[in-house]
Amino acid sequence: MEAASTTLGRSGRPEAPSLRAARRRWGESVIKGLLLLAALISLLTTFGIVYALVEETVVFFREVPVHDFLFGTKWSPLFNPPSFGVLPLVAGTFFTTLIGIAVAVPLGLGGAIYLSEYARPRVRKTIKPLLELLAGVPTIVFGYFALTFFTPTILRDFLHLHVGIFNALAAGIIIGFLIIPIVASISEDAMRAVPQSLREGAFGLGASKFQVTLRVVFPAALSGIVASIVLAMSRAVGETMVVLIAGGQQPQWGVNVGQSMETFTAFIGATAKGDAATGSIAYKTIFAVGMTLFLITLVMNLISIRFVRKYRQVYE
Repeated sequence: MEAASTTLGRSGRPEAPSLRAARRRWGESVIKGLLLLAALISLLTTFGIVYALVEETVVFFREVPVHDFLFGTKWSPLFNPPSFGVLPLVAGTFFTTLIGIAVAVPLGLGGAIYLSEYARPRVRKTIKPLLELLAGVPTIVFGYFALTFFTPTILRDFLHLHVGIFNALAAGIIIGFLIIPIVASISEDAMRAVPQSLREGAFGLGASKFQVTLRVVFPAALSGIVASIVLAMSRAVGETMVVLIAGGQQPQWGVNVGQSMETFTAFIGATAKGDAATGSIAYKTIFAVGMTLFLITLVMNLISIRFVRKYRQVYE
């Protein structure tokens, strides 16, 4: 074996090896700086959006009482005399989102369970990209599909439902199809992340494939599944083109999903077209509605984060 080389000092004695870390290459410092810059830009963008919403919302509530806005059941801010009760928009957003989740969760979780536990590798590699391709279809295409085909052909002619040409039911169902890839893809990833040893242990105890899936894999991946549902719900709440085209623009305070209902995003999309004069009450209403929508999605995300952290399982 070769002797280890040592460095001799001025006195001729060998020096102790240096324990200082090697100097980082300048390229790593540049990359670290760029990553930090990207994070700061994201934070500044978020703060800028919140500041723009808060600034105009405060001005809006100087002219409109908060109580009338939050608890009023009539929404007609662009008519004379105006009415600013936001509950009809809350109802429209809530019902279309609820219908969409009722469609997306069973279909999305069913697809995720099949891809994770039952599909062969070749089948999985074929079906999953096709499923995720659904998320790449422009939402305006979904909206016109609901308006020109789904409502008249499926709901009226095939199911014989008495619905208007613009209705919340069709908008909600199509939103459900739109968010299926979110539920299916994220849930499938969460279930595939469950260690194989858990499955093998359950099989060793005599459990069937179905029992292993529902009693072992599904509970172990629950936090990821819940995260996918909440993310899909946030996507449904923020959807604009489908509810604007298929849901209509007639706000109503009720549960009749067979008729036109207006959502937060539909109102913002229909009003923010340049027709509202800057500084007018109609212009300020856009920001008040946007701030309300922002707070709703923020609360949803905070609840989901708390739930995911509580039930998250970490495996080594």
